[in-house]
Amino acid sequence: MSHKKHGPKQSKNHTELEGRISLNTRGKGYFRLDGEERDAEIPAEATNTALHGDMVKIALGPKRTHFPRTAEVLEVVERAKTHFVGTLIEEDGLWYLDPDDRKVYVNFLLRPKDQDRAKKNYKALVELTRWSDPKKVPEVTLIEVIGKKGEHETEMRSSVLAQGFDYTFPAEVEAAAEALSDSRAETFARAEQTHRDLRDRPTFTIDPHDAKDFDDAISVVTHADGTIELGVHIADVSTYVPEGSAIDVEAHKRATSIYLVDRTIPMLPEVLSNDLCSLKPEEDRLAFTALFTFSPEHALTDTWFGQSIIRSDRRFAYEEAQEILEAEEGELAQELVLARDVARTLRKERFKDGAIAFETEEIKFTLDEDMKPVEVIRKHRQEANLLIEDLMLLANRAVAERVSRECKARGGPCTFPYRIHDKPDPEKIIDLATFVEAMGFDLTHRHGEVTGKDLNALFTKIEGTEAQEIIETTAIRSMAKAIYSLKNIGHFGLGFTHYTHFTSPIRRYPDLLVHRVLAQVLAGEGTPQQAYSQYERMLTHATEREISATEAERDSVKYKQVEYLAPKVGETFEGRVTGITDFGIFVEELYSKAEGLIRLRDLSDDYYNLDEHGVRLVGERTGRTISLCDHLNVKLIGVDLEHKMVDWKMVA
Repeated sequence: MSHKKHGPKQSKNHTELEGRISLNTRGKGYFRLDGEERDAEIPAEATNTALHGDMVKIALGPKRTHFPRTAEVLEVVERAKTHFVGTLIEEDGLWYLDPDDRKVYVNFLLRPKDQDRAKKNYKALVELTRWSDPKKVPEVTLIEVIGKKGEHETEMRSSVLAQGFDYTFPAEVEAAAEALSDSRAETFARAEQTHRDLRDRPTFTIDPHDAKDFDDAISVVTHADGTIELGVHIADVSTYVPEGSAIDVEAHKRATSIYLVDRTIPMLPEVLSNDLCSLKPEEDRLAFTALFTFSPEHALTDTWFGQSIIRSDRRFAYEEAQEILEAEEGELAQELVLARDVARTLRKERFKDGAIAFETEEIKFTLDEDMKPVEVIRKHRQEANLLIEDLMLLANRAVAERVSRECKARGGPCTFPYRIHDKPDPEKIIDLATFVEAMGFDLTHRHGEVTGKDLNALFTKIEGTEAQEIIETTAIRSMAKAIYSLKNIGHFGLGFTHYTHFTSPIRRYPDLLVHRVLAQVLAGEGTPQQAYSQYERMLTHATEREISATEAERDSVKYKQVEYLAPKVGETFEGRVTGITDFGIFVEELYSKAEGLIRLRDLSDDYYNLDEHGVRLVGERTGRTISLCDHLNVKLIGVDLEHKMVDWKMVA
């Protein structure tokens, strides 16, 4: 993807443009051209010193009939990243880093003073210090030798460091957190003068069984007239973390917690995330609360926001809450069932208004004492999960609407972090519709314009079919990405005109900003208009860090998937075709959901051609077809743990 910063500059023989370059694993570059269907192609020898994602200036060649335009990189304007993780290798007496990222097509030479620190088959973090001549090898500074490659601890640390996150907190931040813990009694005593006491409400949390940071709690009270008070209580981080403090600066830098397969890399020091701010059972805690009053028919009649003191009566794992909901008996059963019923009404209204009903499946692993994966667990959303999700959506939407009303009344810029999701690009929807049609279904659209209801109609048609997962995945990839912004355009996927993130300040920095702004609004001060440009920068940073954290999380899962299969080389598995290209077939093993490649050159029974829609291969001699979603028996012929890749061979 490119984001043009400047308009085209014409010269005698070419047009100059600025934007981001994408590279494939062979070093070939692509540059997106606004208003044109095809990207410009940049041969590997013309990429200069550009790496994947860099902001570059290119010289764009003339239009060509039937072929994409070509370009060459004139200069690298800004590096997308300067820190890389990979394996240390020795060649001709010199030490290099072979990057894990396969789109980084060159090895890096360690600078002379770091050569003695290198160890064979160890992974390391390096910083690209200079590379101005494409004819020379890029030189890097060795920042850290992480550990021996293939070891669990090394690989988990590598996933985090590769995305530019710190693994530990600076001593100054840890000391500040400990000081907050030591002064908790004084902080709480001051808060008792300003926070509303809600400790009399029946209150509970519902989280994964292994969670330690409890961001949110729910309270439910039924009044004599049949009205229902439903409380969404969120950890009050803002009381403990003042703007500009050492902890705040570090939290802004991280912007998010990271959830790997075996651990959490928290945004806040654990003294805060797992103790002081965490809404632990049977302990008084400070919260930021949204109280919602519903009629007996579940119509929302009133809302109150404010800082509070709560006391959670019970900590439920999702599985425990689900059992109570199914039996409708047990501890706090009345409150749980009532919250579920209200959540069902909210969900029904949301989908009626055009929210998209995406269903995604996550996997977890059971690890042995050596941290090797021995079991794959599918995570399915049940009523207990949906209950929490619906109530968090309610609170996030209500906070955004409350602040927006304040901004409208006051006029001027609204310095408030919205969570926005743009409408999908019409061209991508047309491509999606073509793909869906090739799969035997149809998507209603109007010249690429589509509504949530159109997408839901498609999802209803494909539910339970072999094509469901791949069509849903392709649809998600056709959507715009949700981002943080001060400019509200609504949230397409949720069907909301106003939306924000309020409910997870322990693990998301924008939520902490929302708490601070909401507190100002409730105090009659309005939003911090003078900090508008500062907030813009912070939200851009938060969006970028969110993407990087997601990459680290996926990376750790992929590693465990490949590691799970590693001892099984030579065995045969059942898989499903998830992708077809002109060089191979991507097959997902059904149990672990690990995806690997069957190379077309290894198919000896026929010569296969890719059809015009890219959804099936057709044998020239036999007429045999291999289509997306087909189930195949495949033999595991190899795994590459370093690059998290699996190689299959098709068997009869």
